[in-house]
Amino acid sequence: MSLDPVLLSRLQFVWVIAWHILLPAFTVGSASYIAVLEGLSLVTGREIYFRLSSFWIRIFAVSFGMGVVSGIVMPFQFGTNWSRFSDATANVISPLLAYEGLTAFFLESAFLGVLLFGRKLVPRWAHFIAALMVAAGTLLSSFWILATNSWMQTPVGYEILDGRFFPKDWTQIVFNPSFPYRLAHTVVAFYVTTGFVVLGVAAYYLRRRRFLEEGRLMVSMTLWLLTILVPGQILLGDLHGLNTLEYQPAKLAAIEAHWQTGSRVPLILFAIPDEARATNRDVLEIPVLGSLVLTHDPNGTVRGLKDWPADQWPPVAIPFFAFRVMVGIGLLMLALIAASWWLRLHDRLFAAGWFLRCCELASPLGFIAVLAGWVTTEVGRQPWTVYGLMRTAASVSPSLTGADVLASFIGYGVVYLVMFSAGLFFMARLVRQGPAETGEGEAPIESGRPDRPVRALPSEAEPEVESGRAS
Repeated sequence: MSLDPVLLSRLQFVWVIAWHILLPAFTVGSASYIAVLEGLSLVTGREIYFRLSSFWIRIFAVSFGMGVVSGIVMPFQFGTNWSRFSDATANVISPLLAYEGLTAFFLESAFLGVLLFGRKLVPRWAHFIAALMVAAGTLLSSFWILATNSWMQTPVGYEILDGRFFPKDWTQIVFNPSFPYRLAHTVVAFYVTTGFVVLGVAAYYLRRRRFLEEGRLMVSMTLWLLTILVPGQILLGDLHGLNTLEYQPAKLAAIEAHWQTGSRVPLILFAIPDEARATNRDVLEIPVLGSLVLTHDPNGTVRGLKDWPADQWPPVAIPFFAFRVMVGIGLLMLALIAASWWLRLHDRLFAAGWFLRCCELASPLGFIAVLAGWVTTEVGRQPWTVYGLMRTAASVSPSLTGADVLASFIGYGVVYLVMFSAGLFFMARLVRQGPAETGEGEAPIESGRPDRPVRALPSEAEPEVESGRAS
């Protein structure tokens, strides 16, 4: 059996980046959350913010370390597996990735030590500044990585000389047509993902009558934030869709499984795309709504895949179903937020056992949505690495063999499974320990002098959550 190095290289990259993206999906949001807690602790002097910050810093440290290790592999793959892509795009891609290292990485590394180990060594205001700088570093990293990826999706500001891309306008390259929408949509997705993790941990404590004060505060704060972010993310997704319609219409046609160009097209809720026959089977659709949603005009025209040669079609089924997974999760999140509004109005937000259980179960939804969105974006771009200009098949290293890729793929598979299993184990143990234990012995510092020691509120003074009612 022949081993295809192009297919195996794609699968290996999928494996590596799919695991890696789970970590910035949490660390970007958790870094900002820690900065907020540090600021509230500094301004209000309340120990509960101090305890929560100490707790989430421990979890952030584990996930950040995993993110650094898992992210190191990706640049190596550009040289080992995708050397022709690297050679052709180096003059554009390399400076963008270098800026990510020079700004984001150095900012994070300069202040990360203070954030993790400086609690007893620096004043509280300095620790707050360190938290802000680490949060800013994670956002800067997102900025440059997404600028790079967005240029590959909507390339502008370049010229091609002897088969290589050369920059002509760096402003156009960085702020390419899809970048603002992609940046906003991704960063908000990371914040939402972190929000549901915090919400799930808080619900876990409330259901087990542990750390009730911290749990209530986390639930309330997070739900207020998600009340803004989840509907906002739906709006950002709509704007991103309009941008895709304009600049990547073939991708949008694949996402919606539209084969024929037409107006007043239906919104396909479910179908089984049949690429061989260029049609859909077992279709469930709503007439006209597709044009209204995709173009904001019930008479709007949506291009079909038959407008392009068949060898330029993306694999239709993958982005079609991945997109519906992402949208479905968004609707589930919105329903949970709506339930929280009703419970808050009836003063049962912390006592409804069914709701807290749903919050626990919803913890991984953000990660699944991020993966589904990434699959939609990257598979929908195929068969191109640089959209419309450089094919994936022409990007792989020329001397690479299938056996080479298979060997490295197996190695990466084993290492990533071991590393992520160990990391999840340690983070789960920190969650079981809870805020009081992780903050134990760390007294708040203000003006260089310790304040009164941190202690947790006794849970016996709090109501018990059982069968959805407070006993």
